[in-house]
Amino acid sequence: MAPISDHPLRYALSGELHARPFPNVTAPQVVAFLAIKQAGNGAARNRDRGTDMAHLVALLKHYGAPLPDPNATHYYGAMGKFELKWEQHTEFVTYTAFCDDLSERPFDPAEFDVFPAHWLEAAPGHRLTSSLLRLMPLPSRTEAVGEHLREWFVPESLAVGHVLEEAAVVASDFRIDPAGHTRFAVFVPPQTGSRRIGRIIQRLLEIETYKTMSMLGFALTREIGGQVGRMDHRISDLMAKMSAQEQRPEDTLNALLDVSVELENVVAQTSFRFAGTAAYKAIVDERIVALREARFEGRQGFGEFMMRRYEPAMRTVISMQERLERMSARALRASDLLRTRVDVERSAQNQAILESMDKRADLQLRLQHTVEGLSVVAISYYAVSLASYLLYPLTDLTGYSKGYITAAVTLPVVLLVWAAVRRVRQRLG
Repeated sequence: MAPISDHPLRYALSGELHARPFPNVTAPQVVAFLAIKQAGNGAARNRDRGTDMAHLVALLKHYGAPLPDPNATHYYGAMGKFELKWEQHTEFVTYTAFCDDLSERPFDPAEFDVFPAHWLEAAPGHRLTSSLLRLMPLPSRTEAVGEHLREWFVPESLAVGHVLEEAAVVASDFRIDPAGHTRFAVFVPPQTGSRRIGRIIQRLLEIETYKTMSMLGFALTREIGGQVGRMDHRISDLMAKMSAQEQRPEDTLNALLDVSVELENVVAQTSFRFAGTAAYKAIVDERIVALREARFEGRQGFGEFMMRRYEPAMRTVISMQERLERMSARALRASDLLRTRVDVERSAQNQAILESMDKRADLQLRLQHTVEGLSVVAISYYAVSLASYLLYPLTDLTGYSKGYITAAVTLPVVLLVWAAVRRVRQRLG
């Protein structure tokens, strides 16, 4: 019996689930992270993904590292004294460099020199976010952790907590430091395994990346806020005029259609970004839940920070999306009402036209009857005259006068003419 054939994508789809494993990381360690996004809609078909691969190849060649498969969407390997993890996402690419050469100066900007300046300048896009993560053994004194946090982060924005049942203490203020990077600190006790540390680091960097991506929707909301407000006012004004019947329904409908076209254009331009914002927000929420954080010395954690700082922005995006949907529905309902009113008025106009046509037809019929009557009189007149001329020779034989003969033939001739005209009309009718 021949074996069953596999679907052409079976192994590719199965391999995709295992293509991006968490890195194995031990303390001490410094992690330099960079996310690059091409301009515009990075998920569009016209996005040149080949430039992302070429940029990766340029970095690997700079260090003399092995090159990836040309069609790869992820890469992990040694790059000099670093370990590099590269991933190509729907809208952006990420570079994560690991190095166990921890500098004495915390969050030293030189630690980001793993990415050469000339290589950064040639990036096929813009820096979406960049981070420096400092991984260290957990001090035996809790006070020492607090001292580091006060020294490295802005206290007002600091978020810190135990994660994964006290497998580590993680902290960040989610601010961009003078060197242009977001800082993360991770303190791990000796019993925490390298794979678990790798998962913690991966989730922290994903929170930062997807938080930034979702904030693009907030920026778009602020950008279109004025335009949406003007369109909303125009729709309300047109509906008020429609209620007051201040202008012809056709004029109101044309103005409303212009607003609807502009509104649909805005919806089309923002639908992708708003949908992406919702997806990225869901990932951020999932990653925070996956950390299973607990309070550290009563300070706010990542979840609380996001609730206070991040959630209001996301609610603004959701509110704008819902507002656009409501405006589209209002414009559609108003258009339907106006079309109904226009149809009713046109039906009334058509009815009036039909009534006038009926009146004209009735007048024409009456005129036709009048013409027919006159035709009978005229024809009868000429017929009587002809008949009289034919019968005039009988006056000498019969002794009757011409007037008597004319009077005698008038009635029969008129009846014959009337009957003939009626018969012709019946045939034509």
